[in-house]
Amino acid sequence: MQLSDTSLLAVIALCSIACQWLAWRLKLPAILFLLVTGILLGPVSQTLDPDALFGDLLFPVVSLSIAIILFEGSLTLHFNQVRDVSSVVRRLVTWGALITWALIAIASHLIIKLPVELAALFGALVVVTGPTVIIPMLRTLRATSRIANVLRWEGIIIDPIGALMAVLVFEWIISSQQASGLISHTALLFGEIILVGSALGAFAAFLLTFVIRRHWLPEYLHAFGTLALVLTTFTLSNYLAHESGLLAVTVMGIWLANAKGIHIEEILSFKENLTLLLISGLFILLAARLNLDHLIALGLPALALLAVIQFIIRPISVGLCSIGSDLSWQEKSLIAWVGPRGIVAAAVSAFFALRLEENGYANAELLTALTFSVIIGTVVFQSATARFVAQKLGVTEPESKGLVIIGANKVARAIATALAKQDIPTLLIDPSWENISEARMSGLQTLHGNPLSTRVSEKLELGGYGQLLAATPQHEINALACLHFRSEFETRFIYAIKAEKNSTSSSRHAVASEHQGKTMGKDSFSFKKLSSLMSQEARLKATALSKDYSLSHWEEEHSNKRSLLMAVTPEGRLRFFSPEEKLAVKEGWTILSIETSPPDEKTTNTNHETDSAKPQYE
Repeated sequence: MQLSDTSLLAVIALCSIACQWLAWRLKLPAILFLLVTGILLGPVSQTLDPDALFGDLLFPVVSLSIAIILFEGSLTLHFNQVRDVSSVVRRLVTWGALITWALIAIASHLIIKLPVELAALFGALVVVTGPTVIIPMLRTLRATSRIANVLRWEGIIIDPIGALMAVLVFEWIISSQQASGLISHTALLFGEIILVGSALGAFAAFLLTFVIRRHWLPEYLHAFGTLALVLTTFTLSNYLAHESGLLAVTVMGIWLANAKGIHIEEILSFKENLTLLLISGLFILLAARLNLDHLIALGLPALALLAVIQFIIRPISVGLCSIGSDLSWQEKSLIAWVGPRGIVAAAVSAFFALRLEENGYANAELLTALTFSVIIGTVVFQSATARFVAQKLGVTEPESKGLVIIGANKVARAIATALAKQDIPTLLIDPSWENISEARMSGLQTLHGNPLSTRVSEKLELGGYGQLLAATPQHEINALACLHFRSEFETRFIYAIKAEKNSTSSSRHAVASEHQGKTMGKDSFSFKKLSSLMSQEARLKATALSKDYSLSHWEEEHSNKRSLLMAVTPEGRLRFFSPEEKLAVKEGWTILSIETSPPDEKTTNTNHETDSAKPQYE
C-alpha cells in the first residue's frame, strides 16, 4: 500500500517515539533501534524513500537539524566540568583526530582497497563521534563524571572539526585535478573556515546575551529567538565559508553555556525536546536511504576494518592523548572502548558521495555504504558491550537508589538514619552549620550550603541519587527546592514534607501546587507534627512484610498507633507513601512508620519490626 506524504511523516514520528520508549525500557541506546527501523522502512520494505518524500529539501533539512543538535549539545559544555581533564579533551580533538584520520585512511586503503583519495576522505568522515550517539549512550552507560565529561566534550567538539577535515580533504581531491595551487588553496580554505565560523559564532552569542541582559526580548520568546538565530548563523556562516556553519553554532553554544548572568534553562529545555525529535527522525531517514546491496558487497573486509577501528586505532589514539593525565587505566580503557559514529558522518558522507559522483569518481557510492557500516557496527557493538565493560572496570556510577534531602534538621536526620539502616544512601543539604555538624556526628553524608546556590550546584554529585525530599519547616523553601531540582530528578520522584504556610499570605501569593513536590506520608503529617512526635521520643519503626504478615495485617494492629511514611522494595528501592498516589506494597517489602501514640501507651516490638532510628535532638 502506497502511503501519502502526510502518512509517512506520521509513521516516522510514531516509530521515533516507539524506538525511544523501547530504548528506555531495555536500557539500550535508542540509536540502535532507530537504525534498525530506518533499514526496515527503507531498503527492506520499500515503504519509505526519503529522497522522494523530501526531494531537494532533504539535505537542507538534514543540515539545519544537525546544526540544532550540535548547538544543543554545546550548551551543556561548561568549562568548570572539564578542568581536570581539559588536556585530554584538547588532545583528543586535535592530535587524536589527526592520528585517527591517518590510521583509518591507511587501514581502509589496505583492507578495502579504496583509492588513496577516497581513503583519505573516508578517514576524515569517521573521525567524528558526535552528541547524537554519545549523549544517549551516556544515559544508559552511567559512567563516572570524569569519563562522561571527556566523552561529551570530545563528541561535541569533534563534530565541526571532523566536518572541517572532510571539507579540506574533499577540496584537496578536487584541487588535485589541477596542476598548480594545491597547497595554497587548501591552506587558504582552512583559514577561511576557522576565521568565519569562530567569528560569526562568537558574534551571534554576544548579540544574544546582549539582548537578553537588557530584556529586549521577552522570556517567552527566548527559546524561539535563539532557534531563529542559530539557524541564521549556521546558514550565513556556510554562505560566507563553505561548511563553516557547524563550527559557528558550536562556538555560539559554548559561549552561551559559560556566559555570566544568562539563564539558559528554558532555552536548553526547549532545545533538548527538539533535539530528541530531530535525532530520532534523522536516523530513520538516513538509514532508509542506505543501499543494502552496497553494504553486503563490502563483506568480510568491512568487518575487518571495523575491528581495526574498534580494537586498534581508537585505543592507540586515546592512549597517546592521555599520556601524563591523572586518568586511571580503567578510565582510559572505557574511553578507548566508547567511540560510536553518528549522524554527522552519515549526512556528510552522503553529501560528498553525490558530489564525487558528479566529478566522475566511479567508486564514490561505496563511501556512504562503508560509512554506514562503521556507524552500525560501532553503535551495535558498543551499545551491547559498553555497560558490561564499564561495570567490569568499576567505573560506573552507583544505581540511582539514593535520596537527596533538603534540610539537615532533626526530622531530616531521623529519616536519613532510618534509611541508612535499610542501606539507602542519603545526602543532606543545609545552610545551617549546626544542623550539618549534628548530621556528620551521626555519620550521615552532608553538603553544607544553600541548596539553591551556584556553589552547591557546582559541588553536587548526583550519581547514585534518584529521588528528592524537601524536609524544611518553611513551605516556600520546600516548594523552591522542588522546583529547582526538577531538571535533575523526574517529577514523580520529588517529594516534600508538608510545612506550615505563611499565615499572612493570601491565596494569590501562595505557591502553585504544580511547583511543589508530592506530600510524604500516608497521613500527610506536617513538619511541625513530625518534629513534635520526635520530641516526645517517638521512633521510626521498620517492619518486614511477608506472605504471612501483609500490609493489611499491619494495619489491623497499628493503624491507630503508627503512620506510614516510606517503604523499601526487596531490590533496595525507596518508595514513599503519599495521599497523591496509591502505593502497591507487596510481599518482601519493608515499611517504615512513625509512632503516634504517647510513650506510656507503647507496646513492645513484634517479631516483624525493629527500631529504625532514635534521632539526635537539637
